[in-house]
Amino acid sequence: MSNLLHETEQKILDREELARVVEYRQQSGEHGVFTNGCFDLLHLGHVRYLQQARTQGDFLILGLNNDAGVRVLKGVGRPLVPEKERAEILAALSCVDYITIFAEPTAGSLVRLLQPAIYVKGGDYANVTSDQPDTGRLPEAKVVQEYGGSVRLIPYLPHHSTTELIAAIKKLPERSS
Repeated sequence: MSNLLHETEQKILDREELARVVEYRQQSGEHGVFTNGCFDLLHLGHVRYLQQARTQGDFLILGLNNDAGVRVLKGVGRPLVPEKERAEILAALSCVDYITIFAEPTAGSLVRLLQPAIYVKGGDYANVTSDQPDTGRLPEAKVVQEYGGSVRLIPYLPHHSTTELIAAIKKLPERSS
């Protein structure tokens, strides 16, 4: 059991160490895939998204919003799960190779530092008029395009969001003790 825990913890790196790993692997000919998000309550939409993201290259890097960032993006009461726990849960997934927690409002500076070959986000970040990324809502896409990386959108799995899951939980009848 401690071996599995050790493997999981080894996936969670600070940005400087992760930058060295990504640079080494990409200079060796591998293609790093980067995505980012809150991943507050892990659900099927997250799992399928991360599995599909991983198929886009040789290793998957996940930038995880810190707790303060999740509060700004999702509102009071969020996150439900603290950042270190979210990181450990996500690191337990075989499709995720590396995780780093970031504090900035967007992952732009992290993407600029790591320069992954491929940046992936959900299809809900597409322009309404095309299947291209909406750079207004996805500022990281501009950063990736500046250094010559590739931006890819993965289809969104409808009706699988943390917000919808929380709403369903709130509708459950209370049990009397």
